Amino acid sequence: MDLFPLVKDYCKRQMPESPYTIWISNLECSHLDHTSATLIAKNEAVRMVLEMRYKDLLGQAFEAVLGFPVEITFVIRQQSNPAEAAEPSEPVPGKIGGEYDYTFDTFIVGSSNKFAYAASLAVASNAKSEYNPLFIYGNSGLGKTHLLCAISAYVQQNREGANVIYVKGDDFTNELIDAIQNQRTKEFHDKYRKADLFLIDDIQFISGKEATQEEFFHTFNSLYESGKQIVVTSDRPPKDLKKLEERLRTRFELSMIADIQPPDYETRVAIIHRKAELLHIDIPEDVVEFIANRLKTNIRQLEGTVKKIKAYNDMVHIPPSISVAQNSIRDILNDSQPVSVTIEHIIDEVSRYYEVSPQDVRSPRRTAQISTARQVAMYVVREITGMSMEAIGAEFGGRDHSTVVYALKQVEKTMEENSHFKSIVEDLIKNINSK
Repeated sequence: MDLFPLVKDYCKRQMPESPYTIWISNLECSHLDHTSATLIAKNEAVRMVLEMRYKDLLGQAFEAVLGFPVEITFVIRQQSNPAEAAEPSEPVPGKIGGEYDYTFDTFIVGSSNKFAYAASLAVASNAKSEYNPLFIYGNSGLGKTHLLCAISAYVQQNREGANVIYVKGDDFTNELIDAIQNQRTKEFHDKYRKADLFLIDDIQFISGKEATQEEFFHTFNSLYESGKQIVVTSDRPPKDLKKLEERLRTRFELSMIADIQPPDYETRVAIIHRKAELLHIDIPEDVVEFIANRLKTNIRQLEGTVKKIKAYNDMVHIPPSISVAQNSIRDILNDSQPVSVTIEHIIDEVSRYYEVSPQDVRSPRRTAQISTARQVAMYVVREITGMSMEAIGAEFGGRDHSTVVYALKQVEKTMEENSHFKSIVEDLIKNINSK
């Protein structure tokens, strides 16, 4: 693609040379049109890192070059060129974002995550693990994705030819929709049901999506009956996945379940020290203690604060101190607030759950399914954005103030009377805010 070198040049200007060389320089573009781009990664481990760390940057680069945004999809080389599929996978490259691998060696173990770590290591080191399936749950930012990446990296390095598949719950849904629309369901089945190790992150995102749950159920059964390892992560335990089908929830409840809790003080201190060591910066002990006492629930925030302190030191030559740590923490907490969610995204998510089109939700149509979806969408928009009744009405086909008020009251009333409906609405809000 003639334009893709310009995209890579944009990325090169925005990031250090080492991570650019490792992750971006060898990327290839196999497809580009006015709505989407398909990029080819060397192997699954690289694809995972690109998805987690560099998708946003690449999106910015495409928009800067093209003048409009495109949806980016990453595939691995053997998917694009079957002739290369027999080649052994390359070693997992060195560092993520110029910092460190998501490996077992870089995972800081403490009382809050010890069992999840041990179970993950057992799964990675034993092709016939007794921990199958393994279900790991915990809040965002506590290390679930780190463990999935560690399992993947370990298996690819130590089991030659192993077919490792990693996917996020919402990407699994999107791939299925694309496969159905383009009559490629066989390729979709083959991709997932031929995995030796299947890692699915944030399974809560398939809740309420009937077709996705049906497909996942059959994929799960096919792999499990073939003795293939399955690892699932979620932000909550199986019993709290209220919108998940009973047959799936039951299988998860019979899994080996490992939770990850917020790190204790000693673990937080160890994480700060390890991050500082990797970034080659000395942080005084009183500053380490200050950070550990103020950021107690999220590992990403701890690591982000150390990176901010490093930036202050390198760019404006201010050495680590408690005042610098205070500013860094303030920056991190502000940066971690949810980005404003677009109306389109909310309507898309609600429409997908109720299996109607976004156009129908905005239209005058009044079937029971569409009306319910429309009312729920209005309620979610109000809850997430805080928009006025008039502004919400304008977004939904120019409806007036009284129509919006009626819709909100109907949703609130139904939530009071129907606990299942209430959990659906609350989960929609939580899932939208998590993306």
